[in-house]
Amino acid sequence: MVGNRHLLFRLLFLFIMIMTLFMVLPFHVLAAASNTEDDNSASVPTARQDTVVHLYFADSDHLYLNAESRRFRSPGDPVQFGQAIVRALIDGPQQDLLQTLPKKSILRSFFITGNHVAYVDLGEDIKESMPGGAKSEMLAVYSIVNSLILNIPEIDKVKILIGGRERATLDGHMDLRFPFKANMLLIR
Repeated sequence: MVGNRHLLFRLLFLFIMIMTLFMVLPFHVLAAASNTEDDNSASVPTARQDTVVHLYFADSDHLYLNAESRRFRSPGDPVQFGQAIVRALIDGPQQDLLQTLPKKSILRSFFITGNHVAYVDLGEDIKESMPGGAKSEMLAVYSIVNSLILNIPEIDKVKILIGGRERATLDGHMDLRFPFKANMLLIR
C-alpha cells in the first residue's frame, strides 16, 4: 500500500512537471523565433519605443493571476525596465483586477546578475502591509516573478529580498530562500 502511494506521488509529480514544460515551452519558442528575424533592431526596444507589457494581478476571486496589458516607454535598459514593472505592480491594476502588492510597498533596489537572476529588494513595510494568508502571499510573489520573467528576456529567475536581506518567507508561507521561475499554472 505504501509503495503504491509513493508510486502515485511520483507519477503525479512527473505529470505536473511535464505539463509545466508544455505550458512554458511555447513562450521560449516564440521568443527565440522573434530574435531570429532579419532585422534584430525591431525586436529590441530602444529608449524611444513604446512596448506592451503584461502585468499580472489577482483575479476577482483572488485565486489566479490575470494579465493586464499596458504600454510602457521602454528605457532600453532591462534594469530600469524591471524597476518600472515592479513600481507599476505596487501602484496596482487599472482595470477590474485586484492588487497583489500593498500600496505601501517600497522598491529599495533592483538588479540583474550575469546569470539572468533578477533581485527585487522590497522594504520591510511589506511584511506588515500584506493582507495575510498563503494564497495572497503566493499571488504577490508570482505577480512579481511572472511580470518580470515574461516581459524581460534578460531575466530567467527572480530572487526576492526584504530590507536588503534574504528572508525565509514573505509573510510566513512562501519560501524566499531560492530564486523563482515563472509559474504559468497560476495564470488564467
